[in-house]
Amino acid sequence: MPCSPHRSLLAAILLALPSLAAAADASDVITPKLAYTGEAAATLEGGKRSGTAYAGQLMFGADVNLDAALGWRGATIKAYGINRHGTNLANSSTGNSTSVQEIYGGQGTRLANLTLEQKLLDGRLVLEAGRSVANIHHLGSELCQYFQGNSACGNPTYVFRTSNFTWWPVSSWMADATAWVTPDVYVRVGAYQVDPSQAEEGQHGLKWSTHQATGWIVPYTIGWRSPASAPLEARYELGGWQDNSTYRDPLRDANGLPALLSGQEYATRHGRSGVFARFEQQLTREGAGRGLTVFGAALKGTSGQLIEDHFLQAGIVQKGTFADRAQDSIAFVVTQQKYSGIALDNLRLARAEAGGNGIPHGSQVMMELSYGIQLTPQLRLAPNLHYIVHPDQFNEPTRQRNLPNALIAGLRVDWRL
Repeated sequence: MPCSPHRSLLAAILLALPSLAAAADASDVITPKLAYTGEAAATLEGGKRSGTAYAGQLMFGADVNLDAALGWRGATIKAYGINRHGTNLANSSTGNSTSVQEIYGGQGTRLANLTLEQKLLDGRLVLEAGRSVANIHHLGSELCQYFQGNSACGNPTYVFRTSNFTWWPVSSWMADATAWVTPDVYVRVGAYQVDPSQAEEGQHGLKWSTHQATGWIVPYTIGWRSPASAPLEARYELGGWQDNSTYRDPLRDANGLPALLSGQEYATRHGRSGVFARFEQQLTREGAGRGLTVFGAALKGTSGQLIEDHFLQAGIVQKGTFADRAQDSIAFVVTQQKYSGIALDNLRLARAEAGGNGIPHGSQVMMELSYGIQLTPQLRLAPNLHYIVHPDQFNEPTRQRNLPNALIAGLRVDWRL
C-alpha cells in the first residue's frame, strides 16, 4: 500500500535530520528528547470497588535548531512522538470521571507535536504553527510535574469538561503567538482545530485531513512573570477561551425537552466560552532551586450549556525538604469541581430511570499529597495519596446510589534523558 503524503512528509523530515546535523556540530543542531513517566494507583477504600491500575507514557523526539543547521535565525522544528499504554483506575475502580493518573488518554503511539517555532524581534515575539495541542501552550505549569492526579494537572480539568480544548497527545492543526509587551508582561493567543476523530482508538497523529473537524478553539492569556533578578519567583495570569466547535447538550434534545424523557438524541450545540485567573507565588527561597511556592486558579464558564459551573484550585510545592535532600519535594493540591444544574438534572433523571432516587452530589473535591524523591539527576519517584470527596457519576449516570468517598495510593516515576 503506498504511503500517505503526510507519512511521506514525516519520513522526509526524519531522514533529513542526520544531514542537518552533519552540516554543523550535531549537539548544536539537534536536542534529543527522551522521557518516561509511569503512574501506578490503587484504591484503598471507597469508590466503586478495590483495584489497581498502571498507566505509562514514553516521549521521544527532538528539537532541531535551524539557525545552527541552515542559518535560519530564530527558527526551531519541534518533533515529538508519544506512546501511551496501561489502564485507568477511574474506569475500573474509583468509578468517577476524573482520573488520578494524568497521563492516561490518547492511548497508543502517535505524533503529538510537529511544529515550526519562529522567534522575532530579539525573542519578544514567538510564533509557532503546525500540529500540536492547546494544553501544552495554555493553562500549563511546570508545577504539574510534582503531581499525579488529573484534576489539577496537566491543566485544570474544568477546561476539558466545558470546552473542546485540545489535549496532549492528540494533535491537530494550530497556530500560536506570544508577544512580550514589556520584559515582564506577555500576551498569548492561539487557534487550535477541533477534530474529535483524532482521539479515536488506533489513530496515529498522521491523519491530517480537516474533513472531520468541527470547529476551532481560541485560548488567550495576558500574564506577568517576575524578572530574573527578583528575589522570589512569581507568575500571574488572566485569560479565557472561545470555542466555536460542536458539542452535546448535557440535558435537552433539539426541542428543548430532557432527552431522557423524550427518548430523542441530545441536541448538538455550537459555541462555548470561559475565563480563568491563576497565580504561582514563591514565598521563600532557600538557595538555588529551593523554596516554598503557593499556587491557585479559578475557572468559570461564560456561555454555552455546560456540565460544570466553576472550578477552584489551591496548592503548595516545597522544593527542597531536608538539609540533605535538596532536590526532594513535598506537594499538596486541592480542587473543587462544581456541577451545573442541568448536568445534575440529567444525572437525576438517569438515576430515576434505572430505579434509583435522589440527586447526585453537586460537587467533587479531590486532594493529593505527594513526596518527590530525586534518586539521580534523571530518575525521580513520587509516592502520593489522594482523597476524593463525593466522587461524580458522569462515568456511570445510571448508578442508583452515590459513590462513597475514595482513598487512593499512587506512585509516579519520572525518567529523563
